[in-house]
Amino acid sequence: MKIRLNNNGKGISGQVNLPGSKSVSNRVLIIKALSGLPFEINNLSDSDDTIFLERALSEYAHLDNVHIGHAGTDMRFLTAFFSMQPKTVILTGSDRLKERPVKDLVEVLKVLGADISYLEKEGYPPLRITGRELSGGEVEMDATISSQFVTALLLISPYFMEGLILSLSGELVSKPYIALTINVMKEFGAEVSWEQNQIRVFSKPYAYEKKTYYVEADWSSASYYYSMVALSEVNTSVTLMGLSENSSQADARCSALYRWFGVDTIFDKGKAIIKKTGQMKPGLLELNLVDCPDIAQTLVVTCIAMRCPFRFSGLQTLKIKETDRIKALQLEARKFGIELETSDNTIQWLKPTDIKNDECVVSTYHDHRMAMSFSPLSLEMEGLCIDDPDVVSKSYPLFWKHLNSIGISHELMGDSL
Repeated sequence: MKIRLNNNGKGISGQVNLPGSKSVSNRVLIIKALSGLPFEINNLSDSDDTIFLERALSEYAHLDNVHIGHAGTDMRFLTAFFSMQPKTVILTGSDRLKERPVKDLVEVLKVLGADISYLEKEGYPPLRITGRELSGGEVEMDATISSQFVTALLLISPYFMEGLILSLSGELVSKPYIALTINVMKEFGAEVSWEQNQIRVFSKPYAYEKKTYYVEADWSSASYYYSMVALSEVNTSVTLMGLSENSSQADARCSALYRWFGVDTIFDKGKAIIKKTGQMKPGLLELNLVDCPDIAQTLVVTCIAMRCPFRFSGLQTLKIKETDRIKALQLEARKFGIELETSDNTIQWLKPTDIKNDECVVSTYHDHRMAMSFSPLSLEMEGLCIDDPDVVSKSYPLFWKHLNSIGISHELMGDSL
């Protein structure tokens, strides 16, 4: 199945009720399961990743085998969570998930006393996990691979007998995601300190006196609308509900980054009005995206559409996402006559050329962000086609419906590539 997007030159406008943050939702679900606290979660993400995680946490006591599809976040979080539960679980997922490494997390958990073994390839899922009480103490973790490894360990650490003193080695990737984890933990009474490369968590169970917890809207989802407004005429605006100016989500940075493209943000009582107020700045856009790699694809497509030369670095984690996102971007850009220069952690386009407007279909490689990041091109070319539209359910199931509400219609077509 493919989806064809149409705007007919009408432009975009309207209001979008963004989904709840997947990052916050998944952290709070782990905390609730660990603590047994009776609070309700409002505005929980409706993403596949969150649904799989919520189901696994509610049903694992009755299961010996837990399958989580493509959900890499769930694999990391549940590996840590199950290491403390009093039973044996086989944790597995899709073929692509079995290619995503978990060794750095597993080996640290083993040092802390966890009983985890690899069932197929060394260092990769599926895993056999026999839960037990963990002592905790002092450990070191490589921080250059994935912040989710760090987060998975931190979330369970208040229940270690000796707490946790975690030393991070190497260049820390996606630092705001760790800050988000610590902020959420503190909302539930955790005692955490973070100084330079060392994080300390005291042995103290989570506590929460309120009856409900509200999950703020998802800034990663907001990035696609920033791209669409950037590609629109001056004075175009879209209102995004549920966003906070002071959010600790990593991708909140897009409100500052998109000023380069002439897009400003006005925050007002739980909403963000994003408006095209001027033209793109001249010159080369150079960014280190090590703290917010999830918006790299969207920024690349925005630059291509606006013929903006760019050099992006800090992208080393993109190779171990749902697909190798660096390679996928290069291959799909080539369909539009664009040659991107890439390395293991960089993408650049120094001599912009016009987009080839021939009919082609954007492949998504089972990656939700490939589908959504390329969708703004529908404002540049009529009838843009994207393969496997259902892939967006991983993080944003209502994406196509919400695009329709602001003026980008769609039609489903034929079989998938």
